[in-house]
Amino acid sequence: MNLTIKNLEPTEIWGHFADLNAVPRPSKKEEKIIQFMVNFGNKLQLETLVDKIGNILIKKPASKGMENRKTVILQGHLDMVHQKNATTDFNFEEEGINMFVDDDWVKAKGTTLGADNGLGVAAIMGVLSSKNSEHPAIEALFTIDEETGMTGAMGLDATFLTGEILINLDTEEDDEIGIGCAGGIDITATRYYSEEGIPEKTTAFSISISGLNGGHSGMDIHRGLGNANKIMNRMLFDRFTNFGLRISEINGGSLRNTIPRESVSKFVIDTISKDPFLNETNKLINQIKKELSTIEPNLKINIEEIPTPKGIVDLGTQEGFLRAMYATLNGVFRMSPDVKDLVETSNNISKVELKNGFISVGCLARSSSESGKIDVSNSIRSSFELARFKVEFSGNYPGWLSNMNSEILQIVSNTYRDLFQKEPKIVACHAGLECGILGQNYPKIDMISFGPNIKGAHSPDEKAQISSTQKFWKMLLEVLKNIPEKIA
Repeated sequence: MNLTIKNLEPTEIWGHFADLNAVPRPSKKEEKIIQFMVNFGNKLQLETLVDKIGNILIKKPASKGMENRKTVILQGHLDMVHQKNATTDFNFEEEGINMFVDDDWVKAKGTTLGADNGLGVAAIMGVLSSKNSEHPAIEALFTIDEETGMTGAMGLDATFLTGEILINLDTEEDDEIGIGCAGGIDITATRYYSEEGIPEKTTAFSISISGLNGGHSGMDIHRGLGNANKIMNRMLFDRFTNFGLRISEINGGSLRNTIPRESVSKFVIDTISKDPFLNETNKLINQIKKELSTIEPNLKINIEEIPTPKGIVDLGTQEGFLRAMYATLNGVFRMSPDVKDLVETSNNISKVELKNGFISVGCLARSSSESGKIDVSNSIRSSFELARFKVEFSGNYPGWLSNMNSEILQIVSNTYRDLFQKEPKIVACHAGLECGILGQNYPKIDMISFGPNIKGAHSPDEKAQISSTQKFWKMLLEVLKNIPEKIA
């Protein structure tokens, strides 16, 4: 099937994308893809550098007649989000992505596709390997670990790059030109608890939540999608008083930048309350399904009787945890007062683990406002500290401030207008792009971001549009032709 993908137009992108997707490239485990890119640069006999973090820089001289133009940095990230359906048997660390064509879209079989940011990386590879395209001197920057901390961009040395213009190829709507993005911060709340024995005359149950859409915790946060962790909390909340519910385990969500699609809990209730508990729980299941039926038609919430677990959470910790989870914001915190329809500040309760005497709750808060990011973070922190959790902030990265007077913005806008006879959308996005971090070390670089249509990023529903990729490639080549001359 990869041969079919390689033959799609433009082959300059799809051929490289198929090669990329044959190489496992999980965040923080990029050794194989780093070596792949080094081999790629060396095979082209281009100067290829690897910094101490693992970022790669491949330099290509200007094409004939373009030597006096400004040097352009083409930038993308090598890692991809690893998500799969519960029924999919797949090892991301050993296997290449199984792709197929569905009409005008390329999809993966039960896993994320890796179009984020594989198509951007593949496009840069296409420019580097091209023998006939017109372009200025190119510095191709491939960063690592964008998806789980942006540590590649954060660790980039301030002397690694010399270009004056940076084009980031990590945008997912082909009619948009990105000029700004949100910053983010990881929030982790943890608490140890006393594990108690199972009370007498109890019956054990498990609740499983599945079938949610999931998606990007920034770009999709405004859509009101179901969050498996918040739904699970509703299922367990206030059930001790009426039914004697005591929690044994919870495992919900996975990556911080993904809206959680699945959660599983194990607990016991008083056996005498079994029938009213099941009746009440099934009523709540139907209510939640009805609430989310328009946007989450495939939601499944199943409850089943299970063997008795080994232990349960002490009651004080259980009640504090459930109330902190209920009080903690999930979703949009504030819309931008300056940019229409742009989410300014949000939070995603991404992962919950409760087992063997330890609870961990992971969130990712985002904001294009630094003060807004601090505000929502402190709100979340307060909810959990009131329940005696330890709260830590980490992975803090800045947003990218918009510059409407940017020279490269004018060039890309004019190019889009000339090619497609319509106006592009000039936008800031509610997601973390590496531009914000790169701009700290290289404050004088003029930056822009654009890319092809990618839907469902960070979920197994991820898909990339073939016709849009053709449009994207045409746009990229034309922009490179129009880079201005160096200032004497």
